[in-house]
Amino acid sequence: LAALERQIFDFLGFQWAPILGNFLQIIVVILGLFGTIQFRPRYIVVYTVWTALWVTWNVFIICFYLEVGGLSKETDLMTFNISMHRSWWREHGPGCIRRVVRPSAPGILEDYSYVSVTGCIIDFQYLEVIHSAIQILLSV
Repeated sequence: LAALERQIFDFLGFQWAPILGNFLQIIVVILGLFGTIQFRPRYIVVYTVWTALWVTWNVFIICFYLEVGGLSKETDLMTFNISMHRSWWREHGPGCIRRVVRPSAPGILEDYSYVSVTGCIIDFQYLEVIHSAIQILLSV
């Protein structure tokens, strides 16, 4: 259920790398449950290997949002450099006040706008870190 919840918020932010990872997590958990119930050793091995990869991925996400080792949360790494989308929590976190400002300068596209976010109770990167930490705890 935690992976499904995370999948929803990653879809809202158009973050394609986490969407792919969450999808694989959901599939492998189903296979792992099936393998455990039916006692299929290959499925259990696949689940065990995937769990190690899943923990590694979540550690990477924690490092990414805390900007450890030269990583920057401002890059388009999570969207495979396809779009400028960011974490959904950046603009919709608890207590955040979102204000859209349309640019008035000539030559800027009409559908382009600047978003100002203030008053957040907790910054979005910490929400992402909490989500990843929960995934790690559930995996262990």
